[in-house]
Amino acid sequence: MSDQIAKGEEFEKQAEKKLNGWKIFGSKHEDAADLYEKAANFYKIGKSWDQAGAVYMKLADCYLKLDSKHEAANAFADAGHCYKKTNTTECISCLEQALNLFMEIGRLGMSAKYCKEIAELYEQEQNLEQAMVYYDKASDLFQGEEVSSSANQCRLKIAQFAAELQQYQKAIEIFEEIARHSINNNLLKYGVKGHLLNAGICQLCKGDVVAITNALDKYQDLDPTFAGSREYRLLADLAASIDEEDVEKFTDAIKEFDSITKLDAWKTTLLLRVKDMLKAKEMEEDDLT
Repeated sequence: MSDQIAKGEEFEKQAEKKLNGWKIFGSKHEDAADLYEKAANFYKIGKSWDQAGAVYMKLADCYLKLDSKHEAANAFADAGHCYKKTNTTECISCLEQALNLFMEIGRLGMSAKYCKEIAELYEQEQNLEQAMVYYDKASDLFQGEEVSSSANQCRLKIAQFAAELQQYQKAIEIFEEIARHSINNNLLKYGVKGHLLNAGICQLCKGDVVAITNALDKYQDLDPTFAGSREYRLLADLAASIDEEDVEKFTDAIKEFDSITKLDAWKTTLLLRVKDMLKAKEMEEDDLT
């Protein structure tokens, strides 16, 4: 590995020499770019990711001097993918520069791809607010390119994080909107009940029984088959248990549903919040009597 890194360092030195020297014919930035590319490849083979990332940034700078924005954007993306292994902050910075350049030259699909990648990095770091910002940008870009399935995936991530951050109304609006757009699509209509269940769980988190009941009526109008579904029955039973302030009934409804269709971690977390809210109300009642 050290041999490969040594070769990378040699090519990098040659590139610096080219940039600092004189050239009457041709472009010294073009010559340097070729050498930087070779240096970066050797650094990657030697798994020296920080050195590779730094050289790709120098390569991007050469391409900017040559007014080759597409190549510069690719070089920034390559730098980002090297830093991804060692330094998330540096990785995000490079990918941002890549997506901005792709935006400038009208390559919106590429911009969307890197926007989504940045969102995923923030998600891994548990920075949900920033993840939402970039999933939102990615969704708009995918929608602009008419890649609706990718746009919807990003929107669902935003709804999921919004609910985790207790921004329930925002989450509800997104889940309902995606359900509406999916109902007449033969490929997407099978996911409608799941979206309505998610929206309903967010309604439960708000603790407004009237709003939950109204929402269930609205969901039946949107999807006439919803009323006969297990998802509807779960939401109706949970709404009734909240109205009656019956923790046991609430727990039994979840257990029954979960015994056939396993609830994922996101739903479980939100339903636990509702259960804790219900328990707190029950204790308040006990204290008053």
